[in-house]
Amino acid sequence: MNDSSNTSNSPISPETLLGLATAPFLVGFLASRSLTQTLTDLGVASEEIFRGDRLPLLQVRDDESEH
Repeated sequence: MNDSSNTSNSPISPETLLGLATAPFLVGFLASRSLTQTLTDLGVASEEIFRGDRLPLLQVRDDESEH
């Protein structure tokens, strides 16, 4: 019986292709984790800027009481 179904016509073995694809996948995964953490930190920092207790109190005058 000929095992031609197990052999590939490609000059590069699947193990080599998997090994070559692993590094870009890991770099992309780590970059996405870093981007997520950076955006979360940016959101927390912007939330601190716009907190209500840090803003000055405005004196609002009624227009009806002036007339």
